[in-house]
Amino acid sequence: MGGGTMASAARNHSGTVDILILGAGWTSTFLIPLLDQQKISYAATTTTGRDGTYKFRFDIVEHEDNPEQYAALPDAKTILVTFPLKGKGQSTHLITSYIQNHGSQKSDPNFIQLGSTGIFSIENQDTWVTRHSKYDKSNPRAIAEDELLSRGGCVLNLSGLWGGARQPKNWIDRVASTKEQLKGKNSLHMIHGEDVARGIIAVHQEFSAAQSERFILTDLIVYDWWTVILGFSGELDAENANSEREKSQIKWIGELMEEQNIRALPRSMEQLGRCYDCREFWTTFGIMPVRSRI
Repeated sequence: MGGGTMASAARNHSGTVDILILGAGWTSTFLIPLLDQQKISYAATTTTGRDGTYKFRFDIVEHEDNPEQYAALPDAKTILVTFPLKGKGQSTHLITSYIQNHGSQKSDPNFIQLGSTGIFSIENQDTWVTRHSKYDKSNPRAIAEDELLSRGGCVLNLSGLWGGARQPKNWIDRVASTKEQLKGKNSLHMIHGEDVARGIIAVHQEFSAAQSERFILTDLIVYDWWTVILGFSGELDAENANSEREKSQIKWIGELMEEQNIRALPRSMEQLGRCYDCREFWTTFGIMPVRSRI
């Protein structure tokens, strides 16, 4: 994050803020400009306290977590946790530590935890997955999320994040380095950082609809990995002045389509497998994604 953006967080240091961002990383590069635009007060933390942020490090495993760092944070109406909480006890510790060190607060803050849709990656999963679908309750992140939900917080399980330095076309060589690897690539779900930020603000503004609720966030599109790779590979070859992907990924997709009798792309939802239906989030908060095309 640029120093100028972080500096604006410093200017908002006051007794109370609307949103406190615990962990000012990639998400905050999209969130902070929107908060500024909508005149929503905020403060942010980093592990080093750089660029006018509060210094905060959550690490109860190493016994480095201390009450003083919570007391130094401002009171907030909503606390956004961007880093993963894992296993039993961490969510309770974070919530309790913050509240106990802010006795001046008239009411408890609302907590939003950013999570991953990875908890829904289980065997025998239904083709269509909603926020009500079965998930891996033994997953350390799911355990912490369930604990936060039991305390009245909200969990936003995010699909693939993109925007800024995160560009899907740059993932192709990593996710499809062989034909066999490409063969296993089915559905892909994405959400742009701007829409993540818009979703966070919507939850903050209407938290009564989010209390103790888990939502899945995608841009409402189920992408076919083969379509994405086919679409970007030629572009990458042109940029690099070679034909490496024409000889590999593009060629492999053609071969796989023949082998599996796929007449055209994208493949059907049933062929793609796990597909996320996250309409409930967007309808609940009355907004729609604005960056639905990778």
